[in-house]
Amino acid sequence: MASSGEQVARLSWFSWDPTRLLHLTATFFLAYILLTAIRLFRRRRWTMDSFAKFPGPQLHWLYGNVHEYPEDERALNNLYKYSKEYPCACPFWTGPFNAFLLLTHPAYAKTILSSTEPKDDVAYKFIIPWIGDGLLVLSGQKWFRHRRLLTPGFHYEILKPYVKLVADSTNVMLDKLERLMQKGSSVDIYQHVSLMSLDSIMKCAFSYNSNCQVDSENSYIKAVYDLSYLTNLRFRCFPYHSDLIFHLSPHGFRFRKACKVAHDHTAKVIKQRKKMLKNEKELEKIQQKRYLDFLDILLCARDEDGNGLSDKDICAEVDTFMFEGHDTTASGISWIMYCMAIYPEHQTKCREEILHILNGRNTVEWNDLSQMTYTTMTIKECLRLYPPVPLVARKLTKQMNFFDGRSIPAESLVGINIYCIHRNEEFWENPEVFDPLRFSPERSANRHPHAFLPFSAGPRNCIGQHFAMNEMKVATALILAHFELTPDPANRPNKIPQLVLRSKNGIHLNLKKVI
Repeated sequence: MASSGEQVARLSWFSWDPTRLLHLTATFFLAYILLTAIRLFRRRRWTMDSFAKFPGPQLHWLYGNVHEYPEDERALNNLYKYSKEYPCACPFWTGPFNAFLLLTHPAYAKTILSSTEPKDDVAYKFIIPWIGDGLLVLSGQKWFRHRRLLTPGFHYEILKPYVKLVADSTNVMLDKLERLMQKGSSVDIYQHVSLMSLDSIMKCAFSYNSNCQVDSENSYIKAVYDLSYLTNLRFRCFPYHSDLIFHLSPHGFRFRKACKVAHDHTAKVIKQRKKMLKNEKELEKIQQKRYLDFLDILLCARDEDGNGLSDKDICAEVDTFMFEGHDTTASGISWIMYCMAIYPEHQTKCREEILHILNGRNTVEWNDLSQMTYTTMTIKECLRLYPPVPLVARKLTKQMNFFDGRSIPAESLVGINIYCIHRNEEFWENPEVFDPLRFSPERSANRHPHAFLPFSAGPRNCIGQHFAMNEMKVATALILAHFELTPDPANRPNKIPQLVLRSKNGIHLNLKKVI
């Protein structure tokens, strides 16, 4: 039997001792900080050794290179400057410990994009709470399965009926712009194009009439703007790379609030469709009643084993397509309109071609798209100078060897700098000159296939690129048939790279009705 002294000692060990608890907590916290610091400094040394053969701009001990890329057009200007000083590739440090190798040569881009290397786990992980594990961020066999199941949703037979729906949405926007034009001042078109693009994607991909163009205070559009801004802010602010710090910050609260708005919007769309399809599980039966859409394909897709997508997977793909299908296209159309305004001779040529094709009609049909030869070349030149997604990133699972003998190891972070590749003087003569004839068959024939990447390239290219290109053609045609565009000298756009290429101060144009 234990003595009374032993019992007292045992009780004192298990008794509540705030000082002892505080001491243990502090010890564990300091040990965690020390281990984290060791891991981060080892990562820094490994990255510096991995990129040793790639010279780049001087580093700041804390900011890395981020301080040279403010949230305005100086960021892209500096990227372009360094792409010329350090050809092919140079490191870009997002803080003291993480760096990407930014590729600015088509052959370098081809080495990465011709593989199925996954998206990076730094920048892209910040948008997963928003869009989930959809096609954009998936990797491995799950990515391959989703890609195979979703591909039928972008067959040209599926895309055909969408042309009229996009035209209808564009005409709603044109009516709004005509009313705004009568006020006599320039119009910031970006917001209106975003709403039109969302209206189009909701009609085409989800057969859902959102009425978002009439409801100008659309909460989903505001949420997307917030999420894009906050994701970019988190990437640039090293402390926010910590999930805990970001979660506890005011920006983290704002991010979660915007995510809820976006997810509620998605859930509403899916719930309405599931109710509609309750007794119509086969695509053939659905198609007898109306055109097929992206959501039909998602809900009815089956692999070789007869298994479909889970509810979680469906939500992720809808969120992904809702973002990628409207935000990138809205960026593209807005910058196309800006280019038309500042290059009036090309605007005139496109309008003449379009009016000839439409022949008095106020809508666009499927067969019209293939006849827009000069307009298509002009759109491509706009996408070259103003790519909707200026940079994509990967994390390597294996060593990559480049054409000049240099290589980088597995685990490296790589960014394909599309904005600078589109301005690479080795492949684009006078790259800052606006010249749609660059895309004529004669001048395109011998160009490097990875010199023009508005929709990326390779097995992980944009699955919806034909849908996006069709929408840009329809919108461009109807806008130019309706309005003459001129720039507002007092409001020159200040381009900034967020998730997509935006303008910090909007894109302001003067509109004049075509007689």
